[in-house]
This record gives sequence, structure tokens and C-alpha cells, in this order.
Amino acid sequence: MTVTRFAPSPTGYLHIGNLRTALFNFLIARKAGGSFILRLDDTDPERSKPEYADAIREDLQWLGLEWDREERQSQRLDRYAAAAERMRAEGRLYECFETPDELELKRRTQLAAGRPPVYDRAALKLSEAEKDALRAERAGHWRFRLEQERITWQDGILGPQSIDAASVSDPVLIRGDGQVLYTLASVVDDLEMGITDVVRGADHVTNTATQIQIMRALGGTPPRFAHHSLLTGAKGEGLSKRLGTLALRDLRARGIAPMALTSLMARLGSSRPVELAGSLDELAAGFDPGQFGAAPTKFDEGELVPLTRQHLQSLPFEAVRGQILALGVPEAQAERFWRVTRANIDTLEDLADWWRLCREGAEPEIAEEDAEFIAEALELLPEPPYDATSWGAWTAAVKERTGRKGRALFMPLRKALTGQGHGPEMAELMPLLQRIRAREG
Repeated sequence: MTVTRFAPSPTGYLHIGNLRTALFNFLIARKAGGSFILRLDDTDPERSKPEYADAIREDLQWLGLEWDREERQSQRLDRYAAAAERMRAEGRLYECFETPDELELKRRTQLAAGRPPVYDRAALKLSEAEKDALRAERAGHWRFRLEQERITWQDGILGPQSIDAASVSDPVLIRGDGQVLYTLASVVDDLEMGITDVVRGADHVTNTATQIQIMRALGGTPPRFAHHSLLTGAKGEGLSKRLGTLALRDLRARGIAPMALTSLMARLGSSRPVELAGSLDELAAGFDPGQFGAAPTKFDEGELVPLTRQHLQSLPFEAVRGQILALGVPEAQAERFWRVTRANIDTLEDLADWWRLCREGAEPEIAEEDAEFIAEALELLPEPPYDATSWGAWTAAVKERTGRKGRALFMPLRKALTGQGHGPEMAELMPLLQRIRAREG
């Protein structure tokens, strides 16, 4: 069975880059009828916060990315300890004692000599007496000893990948304070949870090479890997400094529709055009990681607005009935209100402005040259309530009285009643108008 996972750290809010990873793994599992796991990487007790874990769940549920089960890495520390002990016994995990300053000095020396800044394995040459002396001074950290061979795999997006392990430092798996790091926890979980497919950002390619060796050292078979490109801004600029402004909770607050967001992210950077999907099942049916390219992918949040607008226009009244009634729209007028306004909103939040216009009226917009015409027209306008014939009857009477016709007739009247030169058909909108402020001037 296909099993995928999304493994965020609950150290902050999910952003648009996280969504890409979560969505790809969800769609792969959904398409195959498999299982999708939410796995919280909460082994850092200082930075991991319950409120961030709650926010992650809330964001995924808002998008419809329901998980089949949840795992917390903080509850699996015994499994990581057992894996570490096995690798120590087999000579694949060794203790090191360099401080960060000492490692930085080594790195600079190697770079100055034109050599790659790879850990020199000095700790492997320490005698037991030397190790005991160092332990008395400081806590040791633990590195995985890579077999210095070429590591290869067939990447589901990038194609054939090959990394020489000799060009990579032996990764630290356990810090001096005992904290298990991502690389070890991820490998153990992927093996023990039967993960079959891992999709993540291209910045993890080197991690994948080392994780493949760790998996094999633990007697496991690596899953299929695919590394999607990283997102840039619309002009190719890095998004790293803007990801805080692209938090999913902020996009939700701005009224972006979940289906608009998932439709864009499921196609962005692929060979297929971005199209609004009707459901996550529809997205899953057509999803293929192999259709995505390796080049950085440009993300323009402006594309979410027309997709949201298109999504909203497709919704039946029952899908928005609750939001409309919550605005105070009377039950008898609610369905008409939705029918009249839905083609004139970008997000559901825009409905509040239209209902305010209907309930309280609008500040009239009257050009100086139209002032006399509007005054005369308002004399012919009856008091609310109006019906579907009111606009036609009023404009016919105004045309007969003033001789105006066409745009010169209709546009000034629209602006006088609504304060704007665009919007729903006036014949449809007028029955909703409860107050005409232009009459009160």
C-alpha cells in the first residue's frame, strides 16, 4: 500500500512552501487509495509549541488535507535510541567532541586550502583515554560514518541522482545535549511506518543521499524519493524573507478559497496548465510528480484571486448560506443576494461591503454636469421597497422626462444609487436596496 507523510516542525506557522510538500504527498496517497500520515517533528522541546501544532492541524483541515493518522516524534524517542545503539554496535555511529568554534576553524582552513569543507573524521583517531578526558570537559555528539561510495537513486522529479558520499560530511545524528536530530528521526520513522513515497523540497537532495545509507545500515529499503523545485517570487526573487507573509493562516484571513490554493499548487511548475479543480479527488486523479520540472518555480499570489473568484461563482447558495445569514441578510432575501452579488466579489469577505450598501445605502457619486439631471431623476424615484420591475420603470420615466438615453442615462443613475460605476445588473440589485442616500441630500 502507498504510504506518504508530511512531517512539519511545530515551531511556526505553515507557509506556502510547506503546503507544496504537504499537498504533493497527500495527492499521491489519495490517488493510490493509500495512507497519508501527519508526523510532527517535535523533538526540539524548546522551539516546538502546542499552539503551532494546533495551527498546523487547523491549516490542513481548512484545505481538506485530512490525515489518516498522526504521529509525534517526541513520543518515539525510545525507537531512535534503539536505532542509535544498533549503529554504535556496528561501528556506524561514532562520538565526536569538537565545539562549533573548532569546527568552523577547520572549515575555514579547508576552504583556504582549496579543499571541500568536509568533516575530517578526527574523532575516529581518538584513543579511549583521550575520549574519556574530553567527556570530562564536554558532552560528545554522534555522527554517522558514511561509506565513501557513490549514492544513487531514481528521483521521481529530478531523474537519476548521484552523490559521492566522500564529498559530504558524516552527518550529526545526536547532539551533545542528547537531542535526536531530523536525519535520524526521519529515517527511523520512514522505515518503521512503512513510508513508500517521500516528496519534499530540492534543498533535501543531499539529506536523501545520507538517509539512504542510514536506512541500509538499519537493514531497511529506502522509499521512492521525489524532490520538487523551490518557490521564487513572480520575478524570480527568493521567497525566504516573505514566507512569513505567505502563511496559510494569512491567506485564509484574506479570503483565499482553499480550492483555489490547492488547484494552483497542484499544477504550478508542471507541464499542465493551472485550472480550477472541483475537488481534491479531481486533483489527485490527474496528479503525476513526473510532470514537474526541476527549475525554480515562480509563485505569484495574485493568481489566487481570479481562481478564488472563479470558485466562488461556481458555488450554490447552500454552500454560502451560513455566511450570508451571518451578515444579517434576511432569510427571504439571502438567495437573491447571493445570486446578484457573487459575480462581483473576489472573496467572501467582499459580501459584507455589498450588504452594507444594500442596507445603509451608498455615498452617491454625482458629476457636476449631472447634478441637475440626478435631482430631476430622484423626484421620479419612489420609496423602497423595490421589485424586479422598479429599475426599468424608473429609467423609462427618467428617459421620457429628460430625453437622455443609453450610457448617459444609465451610468449617472447607477452611480447616484450605488456610488460606483460597476456592479450587478441594477434591475437585480434594486430589490435589495433598503436605503437611497442620494434622496437624503
